[in-house]
Amino acid sequence: MEKITILIADDHTLVRQSWSYILNADLRFKVIGECASGEEAVELAKETRPNVVIMDINMPGMNGIEATQQIRKYSPGSRILGVSLHTQPAYVRQMIHNGAMGYVTKNSSCEELLKAIMEIASHRKYICEEIKTILSDNMISNDEQHQGLNSLSRREIEIIGFIRKGYSSKEIAEMLNLSVKTVEVHRYNTLKKLNLKNSAAMVNYINNSQLGIAS
Repeated sequence: MEKITILIADDHTLVRQSWSYILNADLRFKVIGECASGEEAVELAKETRPNVVIMDINMPGMNGIEATQQIRKYSPGSRILGVSLHTQPAYVRQMIHNGAMGYVTKNSSCEELLKAIMEIASHRKYICEEIKTILSDNMISNDEQHQGLNSLSRREIEIIGFIRKGYSSKEIAEMLNLSVKTVEVHRYNTLKKLNLKNSAAMVNYINNSQLGIAS
């Protein structure tokens, strides 16, 4: 069976050497190049046309996201696996959007790294278990917030509108002819229903969710 050729791009020498040792010890793989920057990764990919590029996101100069976009242009047959300490889904989306076929974190096991390489070499996308768990947790949290939104009363929605404009509980109480304590109770209940920690988080949530609450 023909070996899967691999280029490793990471600015940490020990990481590159460790991955090379592990991969070359596996009869399925052959490391054909190592580099420490995005610029080097692009040039080496042009020259060697590897089957797979293991691409660290954070490197000096051209980062891994930019290098991924360039490699897809000059070596379209190369499949790119993003690797990073970052676990935020935004980084995953950026890598995939720029042409990567997979993403693993540096918390992933050696077995998962090998599995990811095999998957993307077979033209299938791969996202590691750690990221899948985070995405799942985020979806559940968002679902809980939207369910909570549906349970808000008209008065609570009205008070959210005033909070969003920066009014204090005392000012809101005066405008709605309520006691300050009543306004505070509505604020507390709203936070609980939306599963949020404070008013700042609530304003941010309202602004980002396009809920149609009047400005």
